[in-house]
Amino acid sequence: MTPAPERRSPADGDTIGRNTVFAFATQVITAVFTAAITVYLVRALGPAGFGVFTLAVSIGGLLRRPSDVGTTQSAARFVAEHHGDTVGVTGVLGMALPMRMLTAGAIGVVLFALAGPISSLYNTPELAWPLRAVAISFVGQSVMRFVVVIFVAMRRTSSGFWLVFSESATEFTATVALVLLGGGAAGAAFGRAAGYTLGAVLGVFLLGRLLGRSPLIGTGPSPVSRREFVSYAGSMFVVAGAFSVFAALDVLLIGAFLGTAAVGVFSAPMRLITFLGFLGLAVAQGVAPRLARHPGQRPQVRALERAIRYVLVVQGMLIPLITVWAEPIVELALGSEFSESIGILRGLAPYLFLTGIAPLLVAPLNYMGEGRRRIPVAIGAVLLNLVVDVILIPELGILGAVIGTNVAYAFFIGAHVWLSHKLIGISLRRLSLTVARTLVASAVMAGVLALFGTESLSTIEWLAGLATGLGAFMTVIIVSRELSVAEIRRLAALPARALRRD
Repeated sequence: MTPAPERRSPADGDTIGRNTVFAFATQVITAVFTAAITVYLVRALGPAGFGVFTLAVSIGGLLRRPSDVGTTQSAARFVAEHHGDTVGVTGVLGMALPMRMLTAGAIGVVLFALAGPISSLYNTPELAWPLRAVAISFVGQSVMRFVVVIFVAMRRTSSGFWLVFSESATEFTATVALVLLGGGAAGAAFGRAAGYTLGAVLGVFLLGRLLGRSPLIGTGPSPVSRREFVSYAGSMFVVAGAFSVFAALDVLLIGAFLGTAAVGVFSAPMRLITFLGFLGLAVAQGVAPRLARHPGQRPQVRALERAIRYVLVVQGMLIPLITVWAEPIVELALGSEFSESIGILRGLAPYLFLTGIAPLLVAPLNYMGEGRRRIPVAIGAVLLNLVVDVILIPELGILGAVIGTNVAYAFFIGAHVWLSHKLIGISLRRLSLTVARTLVASAVMAGVLALFGTESLSTIEWLAGLATGLGAFMTVIIVSRELSVAEIRRLAALPARALRRD
C-alpha cells in the first residue's frame, strides 16, 4: 500500500522528501566544488605547493572534531525536541552557539599563534602563512557546520543547501583569484578562509532570519540545563571519537604492517564507497529529526522504516556493480595502476551494503537522546576491528583489513538494529524481509551483468548491461512486492515535488 502524503503545518518545517532532496543536493554540490578546486590547485600549485596546502588543511582537520566536544549534536537533539517552539529553540542556541564559537575561537587563536613553530617542526617555512589562514577558516568552518546541522534539526535543509552553495562558490572564486595573483599555497588557504568566514556570518544571519530573532543576543533562558546539555555533548564526543578511530584504524594498521603503497591500494576503493553512501546520509537528515522526543509529536517510526527499506534497495542495487564489474570500475575510476584494488572493492561489498543504512540507525538514536547507549557499541566495533586486523593483516595482507572492516561494521550495524528495535520499535521481521528480497534481486542482477563481461567493457556494453541489469533488479523487487509500481513512481517524482512547496 502506498503511504499517504505527508500533512504538515507551516510550523512543521519542510517535508521529509524535500529535506532529503536538499540534503543530497548539498552533498553533491560540496563534492563538485571540492573536486573542481582540487583539480585546479593540483595544476596551479604543482606537487610542492599543493603538498604545503594539503598539509596545512590536514593539520586543521585534525583539530576540528575534538574542538566540537559533542556540542553540535547535543544542540541538534535539543533543538529537534523543541521544534515549533521558537522561544525554546532560541534559548538552546543562545547557550550552545556561544559555547561552540568559544571553543573554535580559542583553538583557532592557538593554531594561528603556533603557525611559525609548527612550520619549523616540519622544516617548511612556507607552511606558516597557510597555517594562519587555516586557523581563520577553522573558526568559520566550525560555526558554519554548527549552523548547517541546526538547519537539519529544524527540518530546513534547503537553508543549509543555500548556505553551503554560497560558501563553496565564494571559496572557489577567492581561491582561484588569489592563486592567479601569485598567492601560491597561502593564497589558496586564504581563499578557503574567505569562503568559511562568509559561511559563518551568513549562517548566523540566516539562522536569525529563520527564527525571527538573534540566536546570540537576548535569547532568553534555555529550556535545557547547562549540565544536561554538557552531559549529552560528552556522550556524543566519545561516540564521535570512537568512530574517528574506526575510520582511520585500517589505514594506520595497513601502513604499519604493509607500507604506504598498500595504504593507497586499500584507501582508493574505500573513497569510492564513501561517495556511494551519500544517499543514506541525505535520507537520514530528512527523517532522523522526526524521531526526537517532542512533547507534541509522536516519533515517525513508519517513515523511518520506509526510509530504511528504500535505502537498502538502492544499496542492494550497487552490490552487483562493485562485485561483477569491479575490474572495469577500478580501471575507469582509478586507473590501471590500481589493479590490486579490484579484489579489495569486491571484498568491501558487505560494508557498502551496510554503510548506506548506518546513518538511518545512528542519527535517530542521537536525536532521541540515546547517545549514551551507543558508547559501548562504538568502542566494541573499534576493538573488534583492531583484533581482527592485527591477527589477519600479517597473514592475509590487505584482505585481512577488509575482513576486519566487514566483521566490525556488521557488529556495529547489528547492535544498532537491535537498539532501534528496542528503543524505537523498528520491525525486525519487516527489515529481514527487505534484506532477503533485496539480496535475491542483487543475485539476479549480478548474473545479468556477468553476461556482458567482467573485464574490459565497451560503451555499448556499459549502457546495455546497466539497463538490462537494473531492469532485472527492479523486476524482482516489484514481483516480490518489496516496492509497488506506485511507490516507485512516487519516489521518481520526489525531486520535482521537493522543489516546490505544497
